[in-house]
Amino acid sequence: MRSSYLVCYDISDDKRLRQVFKLMRGFGDHLQFSVFECQLTASDLVRCREALRKIIHHNEDQVLFVNLGPSEGRGDRVITALGKAYTNLDSPCIVV
Repeated sequence: MRSSYLVCYDISDDKRLRQVFKLMRGFGDHLQFSVFECQLTASDLVRCREALRKIIHHNEDQVLFVNLGPSEGRGDRVITALGKAYTNLDSPCIVV
């Protein structure tokens, strides 16, 4: 069974930031600068965490996994925003 996760990260080095962004694109949908929504099985979650573990510096960087519960039965994604309106980011993000 898949669960929905928000994965948010704060990476202090630009090279590692690019690596994390590229990795996360393979696991979920890019919502905002350092935020992804991922539909992951238990094994996907382990693979994602292990791949991130190899990239980040554990004393400088942070990756948060917010479990939103089971993916099935959730209905359509509902995202509301304060301030600027939320827009779906289908185009690739370029981190310089």
